[in-house]
Amino acid sequence: MWCRRLARLLRVPCQLSGSTGHRSPWLPRDGRTVLAAAPRWHHTAPESLKCAWQLHRDHLELRYANTLMRFDFVWLRDHCRSASCYNAKTNQRSLDTASVDLGIKPKAVRVDETTLFLTWPDGHVTRYGLEWLVKNSYEGQKQQVMHPRILWNAEIYRQAQVPSVDCRSFLETDEGLKEFLQNFLLYGIAFVENVTPTKEDTEILAERISLIRETIYGRMWYFTSDFSRGDTAYTKLALDRHTDTTYFQEPCGIQVFHCLKHEGTGGRTLLVDGFYAAEQVLRQAPEQFELLSKVPLKHEYVENVGDCHNHMIGVGPVLNVYPWNNELYLIRYNNYDRAVINTVPYDVVHRWYAAHRTLTTELRRPENELWVKLKPGKALFIDNWRVLHGREAFTGYRQLCGCYLTRDDVLNTARLLGLQA
Repeated sequence: MWCRRLARLLRVPCQLSGSTGHRSPWLPRDGRTVLAAAPRWHHTAPESLKCAWQLHRDHLELRYANTLMRFDFVWLRDHCRSASCYNAKTNQRSLDTASVDLGIKPKAVRVDETTLFLTWPDGHVTRYGLEWLVKNSYEGQKQQVMHPRILWNAEIYRQAQVPSVDCRSFLETDEGLKEFLQNFLLYGIAFVENVTPTKEDTEILAERISLIRETIYGRMWYFTSDFSRGDTAYTKLALDRHTDTTYFQEPCGIQVFHCLKHEGTGGRTLLVDGFYAAEQVLRQAPEQFELLSKVPLKHEYVENVGDCHNHMIGVGPVLNVYPWNNELYLIRYNNYDRAVINTVPYDVVHRWYAAHRTLTTELRRPENELWVKLKPGKALFIDNWRVLHGREAFTGYRQLCGCYLTRDDVLNTARLLGLQA
């Protein structure tokens, strides 16, 4: 992955030694250096190797809790948590970052068993807890997961026996809401049972965890197979797996489905964990995973029906990852809405098609398909950044309602209940 290659390029070889006076192996072999003397490791106590530090020309190197960290001096001054630099009540920085001298260096450094102390040229003292530094350093973040998840195929999900949450418990108790959100965060889907099959009751359900996102489809959408819009979803045809609103610059985060009535056959909902499929691509063909995470594509939606005139375009790669730890956070996959590929040079296009084929093969494996028959009273919440959905063809009359939710509000609700989100 490009971030790993970048890390290798930036990685500085070092010798983790408690001895003093040795030429640092990353200094020029002729001994030239701007430092008065070669840097050396200092330990918090002679008998302890739990923490050691070393000053360099432009950064501090710190080893603690089996993590080797490097901190730029400007970073160390900018993130000071003293009362004059940081408001602990609002969690906002008071220090003007632009006022920090880019050539700043600490006048004195001291480390005890729990804390790093830095004295700056103007006499200001900065204190950092060593645990805080591990958590907030680049090296520490690389080892952490932003969003804990359980990746699944159909068999894994069935064996987990993830329970649905009763509507009354969901609406009236923190315990029911927390159980629902925990299921949703881990698996990317969650169900609520015994919901009154009306659009109004579905709206009440959705508002329990988030603001409803207003889109071109309205606040609460409600449709049957009447082709009232120029969209395949408004037909009785089968729909292949996809994520919604790929043509938004920020695709909708959560989708709610509630089938209010179906007098006919077919119409089962298909669910596929896109992150599980992407993980298989990463293991089998990491270079293709990298390509899918780098190449930007356009997706578009064109609508000219009645008074509706829309031409929406969203741009982004199929796979979106955090660059520091390569963790996947969003999949943008919709073959219906993908626009003309004109953002990729000719010598990359064919390799992109091969990578896209590899991912599609994983997404279409029968063992990865979870089929669910939605029925009145059973509402489904889908993480649209992770789980693809589709539909088998159906007959008869079918009413469906639902909405899109703002992702930040769902995550905020989860955090208020003590969940990691």
